[in-house]
Amino acid sequence: MSGVLRERGGSQRAILVIHPGALGDVLQAVPALRALQSTGSLTFSGQPRLGTLLCGLGLVEDTLPFDGLGLEALFTLTAPPPSLVDRLSRFHRVISWFGARDDVYVEQLRAVSRDCVVAPPQPDDSSRQTVWRHLLATVDVPVPHDLSPLDVPLAWQHEAEQALTDLGAALPRPVLLAHPGAGGRWKLWPAEHQAGVIRQVIRDTGAQVVIHEGPADHEIVESLSRILDADPLRLVEPELPLLAAVLHCAAAYLGVDSGVSHLAAAVGARAVILFRPATRDRWEPWSQTARVVTMSDEAEQVDTVAAALIERVRDAERERVGRR
Repeated sequence: MSGVLRERGGSQRAILVIHPGALGDVLQAVPALRALQSTGSLTFSGQPRLGTLLCGLGLVEDTLPFDGLGLEALFTLTAPPPSLVDRLSRFHRVISWFGARDDVYVEQLRAVSRDCVVAPPQPDDSSRQTVWRHLLATVDVPVPHDLSPLDVPLAWQHEAEQALTDLGAALPRPVLLAHPGAGGRWKLWPAEHQAGVIRQVIRDTGAQVVIHEGPADHEIVESLSRILDADPLRLVEPELPLLAAVLHCAAAYLGVDSGVSHLAAAVGARAVILFRPATRDRWEPWSQTARVVTMSDEAEQVDTVAAALIERVRDAERERVGRR
Protein backbone atom coordinates (compact mmCIF):
# COMPACT_ATOMS: atom_id res chain seq x y z
CA MET A 1 0.00 0.00 0.00
CA SER A 2 1.10 3.57 -0.59
CA GLY A 3 1.05 4.92 2.94
CA VAL A 4 -1.27 7.80 1.99
CA LEU A 5 -3.02 8.96 5.16
CA ARG A 6 -6.64 10.02 5.61
CA GLU A 7 -7.17 13.61 6.69
CA ARG A 8 -9.08 14.44 9.84
CA GLY A 9 -11.95 15.73 7.77
CA GLY A 10 -12.48 12.35 6.09
CA SER A 11 -15.61 10.29 6.44
CA GLN A 12 -13.98 7.84 8.87
CA ARG A 13 -11.83 8.27 11.94
CA ALA A 14 -8.22 7.61 10.98
CA ILE A 15 -6.50 5.27 13.46
CA LEU A 16 -2.80 4.43 13.52
CA VAL A 17 -1.81 1.08 15.06
CA ILE A 18 1.87 0.70 15.94
CA HIS A 19 3.07 -2.86 16.48
CA PRO A 20 6.60 -3.78 15.34
CA GLY A 21 6.35 -7.36 16.66
CA ALA A 22 6.86 -10.64 14.84
CA LEU A 23 4.19 -12.63 13.00
CA GLY A 24 2.72 -14.46 15.99
CA ASP A 25 2.68 -11.30 18.13
CA VAL A 26 0.81 -9.33 15.48
CA LEU A 27 -1.71 -12.08 14.77
CA GLN A 28 -2.61 -12.12 18.46
CA ALA A 29 -3.89 -8.58 17.86
CA VAL A 30 -6.53 -9.64 15.33
CA PRO A 31 -9.54 -9.48 17.72
CA ALA A 32 -8.40 -6.01 18.84
CA LEU A 33 -7.93 -4.87 15.24
CA ARG A 34 -11.41 -6.09 14.38
CA ALA A 35 -12.82 -4.14 17.31
CA LEU A 36 -10.97 -1.01 16.18
CA GLN A 37 -12.32 -1.47 12.64
CA SER A 38 -15.78 -0.72 14.00
CA THR A 39 -14.59 2.75 15.01
CA GLY A 40 -12.51 3.91 12.06
CA SER A 41 -10.06 3.30 9.23
CA LEU A 42 -6.88 1.51 10.32
CA THR A 43 -3.30 2.16 9.24
CA PHE A 44 -0.75 -0.38 10.48
CA SER A 45 2.87 0.48 11.26
CA GLY A 46 5.10 -2.53 11.76
CA GLN A 47 7.10 -4.94 9.64
CA PRO A 48 6.25 -4.21 5.97
CA ARG A 49 5.60 -7.88 5.11
CA LEU A 50 3.10 -8.10 7.97
CA GLY A 51 1.43 -4.91 6.82
CA THR A 52 1.01 -6.42 3.37
CA LEU A 53 -0.54 -9.53 4.90
CA LEU A 54 -2.97 -7.56 7.09
CA CYS A 55 -4.03 -5.40 4.15
CA GLY A 56 -4.66 -8.43 1.96
CA LEU A 57 -6.73 -10.07 4.69
CA GLY A 58 -8.86 -6.95 5.07
CA LEU A 59 -7.79 -6.08 8.62
CA VAL A 60 -6.23 -2.69 7.81
CA GLU A 61 -6.61 -0.25 4.95
CA ASP A 62 -3.10 1.17 4.81
CA THR A 63 0.43 0.60 6.10
CA LEU A 64 3.43 2.65 7.17
CA PRO A 65 6.83 0.98 7.63
CA PHE A 66 7.78 1.15 11.30
CA ASP A 67 11.45 1.88 10.58
CA GLY A 68 10.52 5.00 8.61
CA LEU A 69 7.99 6.40 11.06
CA GLY A 70 10.56 8.36 13.07
CA LEU A 71 9.36 7.35 16.54
CA GLU A 72 12.92 7.34 17.87
CA ALA A 73 12.55 11.13 18.26
CA LEU A 74 9.95 10.54 20.99
CA PHE A 75 12.48 8.86 23.28
CA THR A 76 14.24 12.16 24.00
CA LEU A 77 13.13 15.24 25.93
CA THR A 78 13.72 17.53 22.97
CA ALA A 79 10.76 18.67 20.88
CA PRO A 80 9.97 16.17 18.12
CA PRO A 81 10.52 17.32 14.52
CA PRO A 82 7.55 19.04 12.85
CA SER A 83 7.41 16.32 10.19
CA LEU A 84 6.71 13.65 12.83
CA VAL A 85 4.20 15.86 14.62
CA ASP A 86 2.38 16.45 11.33
CA ARG A 87 2.47 12.75 10.45
CA LEU A 88 0.98 11.65 13.76
CA SER A 89 -1.52 14.49 14.08
CA ARG A 90 -3.27 13.37 10.89
CA PHE A 91 -4.70 10.48 12.88
CA HIS A 92 -7.67 10.85 15.18
CA ARG A 93 -6.32 8.09 17.40
CA VAL A 94 -2.98 6.33 17.89
CA ILE A 95 -2.68 2.84 19.39
CA SER A 96 0.94 2.11 20.30
CA TRP A 97 1.69 -1.45 21.38
CA PHE A 98 5.27 -0.28 21.64
CA GLY A 99 7.30 1.89 24.01
CA ALA A 100 5.01 1.58 27.01
CA ARG A 101 7.86 1.08 29.45
CA ASP A 102 9.60 4.32 28.51
CA ASP A 103 8.06 7.28 30.34
CA VAL A 104 9.56 9.84 27.95
CA TYR A 105 8.07 8.13 24.90
CA VAL A 106 4.66 7.91 26.56
CA GLU A 107 4.71 11.58 27.53
CA GLN A 108 5.90 12.76 24.11
CA LEU A 109 3.36 10.69 22.19
CA ARG A 110 0.51 11.90 24.37
CA ALA A 111 1.61 15.47 23.76
CA VAL A 112 1.40 14.92 20.00
CA SER A 113 -1.74 12.75 19.83
CA ARG A 114 -4.78 13.97 21.72
CA ASP A 115 -6.28 10.46 21.75
CA CYS A 116 -3.77 7.67 22.16
CA VAL A 117 -3.28 4.36 23.91
CA VAL A 118 0.21 3.25 24.88
CA ALA A 119 0.30 -0.31 26.19
CA PRO A 120 2.79 -3.20 26.26
CA PRO A 121 2.30 -5.85 23.56
CA GLN A 122 2.09 -8.58 26.21
CA PRO A 123 0.57 -8.79 29.69
CA ASP A 124 2.76 -8.58 32.77
CA ASP A 125 4.78 -11.67 33.69
CA SER A 126 2.53 -12.24 36.70
CA SER A 127 -0.61 -12.38 34.53
CA ARG A 128 -2.10 -15.60 33.15
CA GLN A 129 -4.10 -13.65 30.56
CA THR A 130 -3.60 -14.57 26.92
CA VAL A 131 -1.86 -12.01 24.74
CA TRP A 132 -4.90 -11.56 22.51
CA ARG A 133 -7.22 -10.85 25.45
CA HIS A 134 -4.69 -8.39 26.86
CA LEU A 135 -4.48 -6.50 23.54
CA LEU A 136 -8.26 -6.47 23.18
CA ALA A 137 -8.60 -5.00 26.66
CA THR A 138 -6.13 -2.19 25.90
CA VAL A 139 -8.30 -0.67 23.17
CA ASP A 140 -11.41 -0.54 25.38
CA VAL A 141 -13.89 -0.88 22.53
CA PRO A 142 -17.30 -2.04 23.82
CA VAL A 143 -18.20 -4.38 20.97
CA PRO A 144 -18.33 -8.21 20.93
CA HIS A 145 -15.02 -9.64 19.74
CA ASP A 146 -15.04 -11.60 16.50
CA LEU A 147 -13.20 -14.92 16.65
CA SER A 148 -14.17 -16.21 13.21
CA PRO A 149 -11.36 -17.17 10.81
CA LEU A 150 -9.87 -14.50 8.61
CA ASP A 151 -11.16 -14.42 5.03
CA VAL A 152 -8.47 -15.58 2.60
CA PRO A 153 -8.98 -13.99 -0.84
CA LEU A 154 -9.99 -16.37 -3.60
CA ALA A 155 -7.08 -15.19 -5.73
CA TRP A 156 -4.69 -16.28 -2.97
CA GLN A 157 -6.43 -19.65 -2.75
CA HIS A 158 -6.04 -20.23 -6.49
CA GLU A 159 -2.34 -19.35 -6.23
CA ALA A 160 -2.00 -21.82 -3.35
CA GLU A 161 -3.57 -24.64 -5.35
CA GLN A 162 -1.22 -23.89 -8.24
CA ALA A 163 1.80 -23.75 -5.93
CA LEU A 164 0.90 -27.11 -4.38
CA THR A 165 0.45 -28.63 -7.83
CA ASP A 166 3.81 -27.23 -8.91
CA LEU A 167 5.42 -28.88 -5.87
CA GLY A 168 4.03 -32.23 -7.00
CA ALA A 169 0.94 -32.50 -4.80
CA ALA A 170 -1.86 -34.56 -6.33
CA LEU A 171 -4.94 -32.43 -5.71
CA PRO A 172 -7.70 -32.89 -4.61
CA ARG A 173 -6.04 -35.59 -2.49
CA PRO A 174 -5.89 -34.13 1.04
CA VAL A 175 -2.78 -32.30 2.18
CA LEU A 176 -1.33 -32.43 5.68
CA LEU A 177 0.84 -29.34 6.08
CA ALA A 178 3.49 -29.67 8.78
CA HIS A 179 5.68 -26.90 10.15
CA PRO A 180 8.21 -28.53 12.49
CA GLY A 181 10.22 -25.40 13.27
CA ALA A 182 10.00 -22.60 15.83
CA GLY A 183 11.87 -19.49 16.86
CA GLY A 184 13.56 -21.26 19.78
CA ARG A 185 14.90 -24.81 19.97
CA TRP A 186 13.23 -25.32 23.35
CA LYS A 187 9.83 -25.04 21.63
CA LEU A 188 10.50 -27.93 19.23
CA TRP A 189 8.83 -31.32 19.43
CA PRO A 190 11.19 -34.24 18.69
CA ALA A 191 11.43 -34.96 14.97
CA GLU A 192 10.82 -38.67 15.56
CA HIS A 193 7.50 -37.86 17.25
CA GLN A 194 6.44 -35.65 14.36
CA ALA A 195 7.42 -38.37 11.89
CA GLY A 196 5.36 -40.90 13.84
CA VAL A 197 2.31 -38.65 13.63
CA ILE A 198 2.76 -38.03 9.93
CA ARG A 199 3.11 -41.74 9.16
CA GLN A 200 -0.14 -42.53 10.98
CA VAL A 201 -2.05 -39.75 9.19
CA ILE A 202 -0.79 -40.90 5.78
CA ARG A 203 -1.57 -44.54 6.57
CA ASP A 204 -5.09 -43.93 7.83
CA THR A 205 -6.29 -41.13 5.51
CA GLY A 206 -4.21 -41.35 2.34
CA ALA A 207 -3.15 -37.74 2.83
CA GLN A 208 0.08 -36.40 1.36
CA VAL A 209 2.44 -34.38 3.52
CA VAL A 210 3.91 -31.00 2.65
CA ILE A 211 6.52 -29.61 5.01
CA HIS A 212 6.87 -25.86 5.35
CA GLU A 213 10.45 -24.69 5.79
CA GLY A 214 11.08 -21.17 7.05
CA PRO A 215 14.42 -19.32 7.18
CA ALA A 216 15.49 -20.93 10.49
CA ASP A 217 13.97 -24.38 9.99
CA HIS A 218 16.42 -26.21 7.75
CA GLU A 219 17.98 -28.37 10.46
CA ILE A 220 14.70 -29.66 11.92
CA VAL A 221 13.22 -30.13 8.44
CA GLU A 222 16.25 -32.17 7.38
CA SER A 223 15.96 -34.31 10.51
CA LEU A 224 12.27 -34.94 9.92
CA SER A 225 12.81 -35.75 6.24
CA ARG A 226 15.52 -38.30 7.05
CA ILE A 227 13.25 -40.12 9.49
CA LEU A 228 10.25 -40.30 7.15
CA ASP A 229 10.12 -43.23 4.74
CA ALA A 230 9.84 -41.02 1.66
CA ASP A 231 11.22 -37.54 1.00
CA PRO A 232 8.25 -35.20 1.57
CA LEU A 233 7.28 -32.24 -0.54
CA ARG A 234 8.73 -28.99 0.79
CA LEU A 235 7.27 -25.50 0.67
CA VAL A 236 10.38 -23.36 1.22
CA GLU A 237 10.10 -19.77 2.46
CA PRO A 238 6.95 -18.68 0.60
CA GLU A 239 5.63 -15.15 0.82
CA LEU A 240 3.14 -14.74 3.65
CA PRO A 241 0.01 -14.37 1.46
CA LEU A 242 0.82 -17.64 -0.30
CA LEU A 243 1.57 -19.37 3.00
CA ALA A 244 -1.71 -18.12 4.47
CA ALA A 245 -3.62 -19.53 1.52
CA VAL A 246 -1.82 -22.90 1.57
CA LEU A 247 -2.61 -23.20 5.28
CA HIS A 248 -6.24 -22.35 4.58
CA CYS A 249 -6.49 -24.93 1.78
CA ALA A 250 -4.75 -27.78 3.63
CA ALA A 251 -6.90 -30.54 5.08
CA ALA A 252 -4.99 -30.33 8.38
CA TYR A 253 -1.97 -28.66 9.96
CA LEU A 254 0.63 -29.87 12.47
CA GLY A 255 2.90 -27.40 14.23
CA VAL A 256 4.40 -26.11 17.45
CA ASP A 257 4.42 -22.67 19.08
CA SER A 258 5.46 -20.44 16.15
CA GLY A 259 4.27 -17.55 14.02
CA VAL A 260 3.33 -20.00 11.26
CA SER A 261 1.09 -21.89 13.67
CA HIS A 262 -0.61 -18.65 14.68
CA LEU A 263 -1.17 -17.91 10.99
CA ALA A 264 -2.65 -21.39 10.49
CA ALA A 265 -5.03 -20.82 13.38
CA ALA A 266 -5.97 -17.33 12.17
CA VAL A 267 -7.00 -18.47 8.67
CA GLY A 268 -9.13 -21.32 10.01
CA ALA A 269 -6.83 -24.26 9.37
CA ARG A 270 -7.81 -27.53 11.05
CA ALA A 271 -4.74 -27.25 13.20
CA VAL A 272 -3.18 -29.21 16.02
CA ILE A 273 -0.58 -27.04 17.75
CA LEU A 274 1.73 -28.20 20.52
CA PHE A 275 2.80 -25.69 23.17
CA ARG A 276 5.29 -26.10 25.96
CA PRO A 277 3.55 -25.76 29.37
CA ALA A 278 5.44 -22.52 30.06
CA THR A 279 3.92 -20.70 27.07
CA ARG A 280 0.50 -22.24 26.51
CA ASP A 281 -1.52 -20.00 28.84
CA ARG A 282 -0.10 -16.81 27.41
CA TRP A 283 0.22 -17.63 23.72
CA GLU A 284 -2.76 -19.89 23.02
CA PRO A 285 -4.32 -18.55 19.78
CA TRP A 286 -7.74 -16.93 19.65
CA SER A 287 -8.88 -19.23 16.83
CA GLN A 288 -11.73 -21.64 17.47
CA THR A 289 -10.60 -24.03 14.70
CA ALA A 290 -7.24 -24.88 16.24
CA ARG A 291 -6.75 -27.56 18.86
CA VAL A 292 -4.02 -26.66 21.33
CA VAL A 293 -2.13 -29.49 23.04
CA THR A 294 0.29 -29.18 25.94
CA MET A 295 3.51 -30.69 24.64
CA SER A 296 5.15 -33.73 26.17
CA ASP A 297 8.34 -35.42 25.05
CA GLU A 298 6.87 -38.81 25.91
CA ALA A 299 6.28 -41.08 22.91
CA GLU A 300 2.72 -41.84 24.04
CA GLN A 301 1.61 -38.39 22.85
CA VAL A 302 2.22 -39.38 19.23
CA ASP A 303 -0.98 -41.45 19.09
CA THR A 304 -3.08 -38.66 20.63
CA VAL A 305 -1.85 -36.03 18.18
CA ALA A 306 -2.19 -38.40 15.23
CA ALA A 307 -5.78 -39.24 16.16
CA ALA A 308 -6.68 -35.55 16.32
CA LEU A 309 -5.17 -34.88 12.90
CA ILE A 310 -6.79 -37.96 11.34
CA GLU A 311 -10.16 -36.70 12.53
CA ARG A 312 -9.48 -33.29 10.97
CA VAL A 313 -8.42 -34.74 7.62
CA ARG A 314 -11.57 -36.86 7.52
CA ASP A 315 -13.71 -33.84 8.41
CA ALA A 316 -12.09 -31.91 5.57
CA GLU A 317 -12.78 -34.71 3.11
CA ARG A 318 -16.42 -34.93 4.18
CA GLU A 319 -16.80 -31.20 3.64
CA ARG A 320 -15.14 -31.39 0.22
CA VAL A 321 -17.41 -34.23 -0.91
CA GLY A 322 -20.43 -32.36 0.42
CA ARG A 323 -19.60 -29.33 -1.73
CA ARG A 324 -19.68 -31.33 -4.96
